[in-house]
Amino acid sequence: MADFAERRRIMVDTQVRPSDVTSFPIIDAMLSVPREGFVPDAVRDLAYVGGPVALTPTRQLMEPRTIAKMLQALDVTPADLVLEIGPGLGYGTALLARLAEAVVAVEEDPSLAAEAEAALSAHGADNAAVLTAPLTLGSARNGPYDVIVVFGGVEEMPQALIDQLKEGGRIMAVFMDAALGEARLGRKHQGVVSWRMEFNATAPVLAGFARQPGFVF
Repeated sequence: MADFAERRRIMVDTQVRPSDVTSFPIIDAMLSVPREGFVPDAVRDLAYVGGPVALTPTRQLMEPRTIAKMLQALDVTPADLVLEIGPGLGYGTALLARLAEAVVAVEEDPSLAAEAEAALSAHGADNAAVLTAPLTLGSARNGPYDVIVVFGGVEEMPQALIDQLKEGGRIMAVFMDAALGEARLGRKHQGVVSWRMEFNATAPVLAGFARQPGFVF
């Protein structure tokens, strides 16, 4: 029988803390949320490796380091309403649920959404809801949001999501340019989001988030 609690502790000590993640609430959440409960049964033994874990042929759970660093940059507080785009099986949602007042997670894959909802319920994340809808549309009726996070790759952030961010709110994703990527944090001021590079990271670009081809002069 695998000692997942011990693997969680090793993950935090060897992957999270050495990446300059010092926030106690984030470390506590990552020690408490069973990552193995949010991946397919066939790959549970891979839940605590240092890299991403495949959820489907086209979707993956980000590596612990990247998730932790994104959460620290977003500085989620117990007063925040969070929109998460593409939760997969809900690991990031479960972490956010421990940090925020409430989490709305939008997943367009119905089977992933159903499994995420079941996993979150089983682990007591009662302040998180999983909605089935296109990732690029978010959930305007539940917004606006203090924080929007995409634990995945994007080339462009859809305007529909930016519109759902509160004035002064924070938004974050991994922006990809071919094989290179960087996690960027955005803040909304007078309706416009200004982006800042936080750290290097890579992730597959989610469906609908690829750059739209434009005119070339």
